Amino acid sequence: MKRSLFNVVILGLSFFLVFTSFQTAGMIQNAVIDGINDEFSKQWNLKWSGYYSFCIIYAVLSIANWIAPSVVAAIGPRVSMILGALTYCIFVANFLYPMRYGLYIASVIIGLGAGIIWTGQGNFLTLNSTAETMTRNSGIFWAMLQCSLLFGNLFVFYQFQGKTKIEASTRMITYSVFLAVGVLGSLFLFILRDRCRSEAADDIIGPLTALSLELAFFSVVYGTAIGRSLTLAKDPSKYIGISGMIIGAGEIIGGAFFGLLGSKTVKNGRDPIILFGFLVHISAFLITFLNLPPNSSLYETDSPTYISSSIPLALCCSFLLGLGDSCFNTQIYSILGSVYAKESASAFAIFKFVQSIAAAIAFLYANSLNLHAQIFILSVTGAFGTLTFCLVEWIVFYEAVISVHSSSSSEPMN
Repeated sequence: MKRSLFNVVILGLSFFLVFTSFQTAGMIQNAVIDGINDEFSKQWNLKWSGYYSFCIIYAVLSIANWIAPSVVAAIGPRVSMILGALTYCIFVANFLYPMRYGLYIASVIIGLGAGIIWTGQGNFLTLNSTAETMTRNSGIFWAMLQCSLLFGNLFVFYQFQGKTKIEASTRMITYSVFLAVGVLGSLFLFILRDRCRSEAADDIIGPLTALSLELAFFSVVYGTAIGRSLTLAKDPSKYIGISGMIIGAGEIIGGAFFGLLGSKTVKNGRDPIILFGFLVHISAFLITFLNLPPNSSLYETDSPTYISSSIPLALCCSFLLGLGDSCFNTQIYSILGSVYAKESASAFAIFKFVQSIAAAIAFLYANSLNLHAQIFILSVTGAFGTLTFCLVEWIVFYEAVISVHSSSSSEPMN
């Protein structure tokens, strides 16, 4: 196996383990926090809020992205990712022995670490890719990363089965396993081999803010809405894990499929895949609007829905959300890694900054706006984000055509 492909596979395996811990923990966080609040809120005179925690994470992450390129340049992408991964372990460990302000302190710490780990990841992936292999490598990495949703949520499904509230004993077992898996993923990052590459790059970046709002929805809000929809079942929280698994299946299938089509994507353009992802998400939003109670993202409710609430429909939406997200992320990584090969750390940091600001805003309004209002916002901004990506893709394509034409015209005639 070539060193570059070896690095991509180990990178994917490391992130699979780290995010089996964090992503799964994020999807069940509100359900777990409900149990923690029942246990400690009177003692603390304070209630934890999962939405506020994620708001803090992404707000700090947006700031951290401004210093992350300098950190990556100073200590290298491998060491940066190791340090970042350890902050994810600290965040997970916070749930083992909850302290009054522990959640919010851990949110700040992981926000700083996330800026470093994701900037380092984008830089390292680019260093191990060429213009021809960037889409393939992005697909491989994304599919391996999203396997975390499949295996992590399978574990959660068995742990939470038959439980309406998550008590301390269940929380301890669940987060002890998550912590062990996260530490193992951090250790795998030590195996990565250094690799340097220098290529020219263009200086164009596209506004992809709107697509980032959907990160908050599919990663936390949707699972929370399922877990609080009493119209689905008497103990709907057990379906949070299944929903996460199916989101992961959509992510994995999309990442693997678009990774295999990497060479054709480069030739035919990335915009058809983005348009397909947008249509998939719009379909999921429409079904969710009809299928789940409007206030299910805020509290447990059995209020009426437009159609009879259906678990299969809810889980179908989970798959569509994962598939659509894989469309967006594989193509965003591909265009950033291809256009900004030489300035990849800065390019990925700027993208993560924009994404983090959008996610922080989404988690902030998620604490007060109901599910239907959030779906409306996502539909409008999703359309705008799709349009802006297509505009950037067309600009890059025409600049490449002009560059090739200019090069051929400047060749001396025999």
